[in-house]
Amino acid sequence: MLRYLIRRLVALVPTFLLASVIVFSAIRLIPGNTIDMMMSQNDISASVQTREDLIKALGLDQPVLVQYWHWISSIVFHGDFGRSLWTGDSVTRLVAERMPITLYLGVLAMIFALLIALPVGIISAIRQNKPVDYLGRVFAITALSVPPFWLGTLVVVVPAMLWGIAPTVQYVRLTDDPLLSLRQMVPPAIVLGIALSGVTMRMTRTMVLEVMRQDYVRTAWSKGLDERTVVLRHVLKNALLPVITIVGLQLPLMIGGAVVIEQIFVISGMGQLLLMAVSQRDYPVITGIFLLVGVGVMTINLLVDISYALLDPKIRQG
Repeated sequence: MLRYLIRRLVALVPTFLLASVIVFSAIRLIPGNTIDMMMSQNDISASVQTREDLIKALGLDQPVLVQYWHWISSIVFHGDFGRSLWTGDSVTRLVAERMPITLYLGVLAMIFALLIALPVGIISAIRQNKPVDYLGRVFAITALSVPPFWLGTLVVVVPAMLWGIAPTVQYVRLTDDPLLSLRQMVPPAIVLGIALSGVTMRMTRTMVLEVMRQDYVRTAWSKGLDERTVVLRHVLKNALLPVITIVGLQLPLMIGGAVVIEQIFVISGMGQLLLMAVSQRDYPVITGIFLLVGVGVMTINLLVDISYALLDPKIRQG
């Protein structure tokens, strides 16, 4: 297991470097220019300095390769993601302030998604072609079809129109007021969780059905074991392996979903920070967020591989 873990960690190094090159290059392909935006908005620093001086002050006069080297070396050797071109604030500090909020929303959303998807998927498979199975499949298709932004808008607008209830504008930390914080975060988490649950539910149902047709499961039934024992001991352990992969692949989607959901529910997380940075073409902030998301995806994939290896010894021996 240790050798398998070391191999996976070594493989992350070139993956990280490739991701950093893609992030650094792709961001600069976005139409628009930071300098033009500063000049057009009559920024104080832009009105005092000439355009060339401003470019030099922001370090944008250097070749792209030099800019990349300064950026990636600062991250690798000093953990410094640079500073915002507009405010001069540390990107590390900005992200550190916003990331816990988005992670809080994402964890709650994934909990709700799993609480919905796993039981519904398992019950649909066990009761195949029964009314409860049809209801579960309809729910999964609905969850896949309904856009999260539309459902989130309904959750905000309908209570406000009918009962005058609006979401809390000011974010409340879980440590400050747990009940008020949960009351604020549960609705967006449910909306995001429903969007994430559809694929997981369909995969859970498919894999449980496939495993239940295996010979060793038929043998367990023939021994007279009750349904609970067969499902929990013999079916789920093998059926959940592909489900773990689907869950791992969906975790990065929480960041993309959070961008919209945070805007709808007025949550000051990474989504709002990213939208503001994109609108201002604030390259250090955008690249810092995307690179951290990339590192998060690689970490999640590593955890998924480790869980695979723990559940199936043949994988770690390969």
